[in-house]
Amino acid sequence: MKSRDQPVEASAPALSPALRVLLILAASVIALAGLWFAREIVGPLALGAVIVIICHPLRHPLERAGWPRWLATTAVIAVAYIVLIFLVLLLVFAGIQFAHLVADYAKDLETTGQNLVAWLSSLGLDKQVSDATATFLDASKILSYVTSLGGTVVNVLMALFFVLAYIIFMAVDGARYARAEHEFGRGIRPTVERFQRFNIGVRRYYIVNASFGAIVAILDGLALWWLGIPAPIVWAILAFVTNFIPNIGFVIGLIPPALLALVVGGWPMMLAVIAIYCVVNVVLQVLVQPKFVSDAVNLSLTLSFFSVIFWTFIIGPLGAILSIPLTLLVRALVMEGDPGATWLRWLSGDTTVAGIAD
Repeated sequence: MKSRDQPVEASAPALSPALRVLLILAASVIALAGLWFAREIVGPLALGAVIVIICHPLRHPLERAGWPRWLATTAVIAVAYIVLIFLVLLLVFAGIQFAHLVADYAKDLETTGQNLVAWLSSLGLDKQVSDATATFLDASKILSYVTSLGGTVVNVLMALFFVLAYIIFMAVDGARYARAEHEFGRGIRPTVERFQRFNIGVRRYYIVNASFGAIVAILDGLALWWLGIPAPIVWAILAFVTNFIPNIGFVIGLIPPALLALVVGGWPMMLAVIAIYCVVNVVLQVLVQPKFVSDAVNLSLTLSFFSVIFWTFIIGPLGAILSIPLTLLVRALVMEGDPGATWLRWLSGDTTVAGIAD
């Protein structure tokens, strides 16, 4: 029996819901600020992780065929390097061709800009609008943008060493993580299954986007070649790359060939390019592809659109292409391990949780 004079231990007061939300928001801001300051490391790390996740399934048939684990890991690393080098060469080729194209059509761009300014002024539009349009078609401004974009590519190439190192380490660790359940027992299975779902979602997302991106790039490239637009291969590559940017990639891929069509063929050719892109890209990217992407990742359209803007701000241009995998990772880490976050998972677009709370 406790003595009457013995102090009674006071239980810690429970946090109010409002205070709990504020603490979560404060912790999130601190974590995101850290990611922003470390974006030059986080971006290549995320890219390396995505490439390894895509190539990792190659090891399973090789190991079943009797390959040693180290040799299967080496094959995964080799395929990951091939994918990465191919993407880099593709972007470098397109960037060089685009720079040459702008230099070749510098005078035509200037003339088109002057004509467009005169037409806008004749309509009575504000002079600031006309000046902004002229600046948009200024060859020096475009070359400056290409140069800055080239600087981004150089930064990515400088980070290539880290990406290559990440790929080696992650591919080796991928073989070790497969034995987690054997090492820790069945209690670890929910965590393993959670990250297996994440990996499957990332692979499905990029398979779907690469498939539709290839179709869109071929159709757009052939249409531009038929119209006589210069460098149709460059715009086909641009259409393929921007297909990995949800929702707004179509617009980014349309603007350069449409402006070039205006320069070389006037308004009729520009409208023809816009019409072709609207038919091909809108039908495939807006009407058909989202259904396959939704089935692959279970993300709402609103969250997909917001994730592009958000992750681009956090880690730079690479965030636009990696936005969906990064969002899936946050959901896997924060929501899927918390039974109380079922409603938030459903709100994010995860239809697999319907009825769990019941």
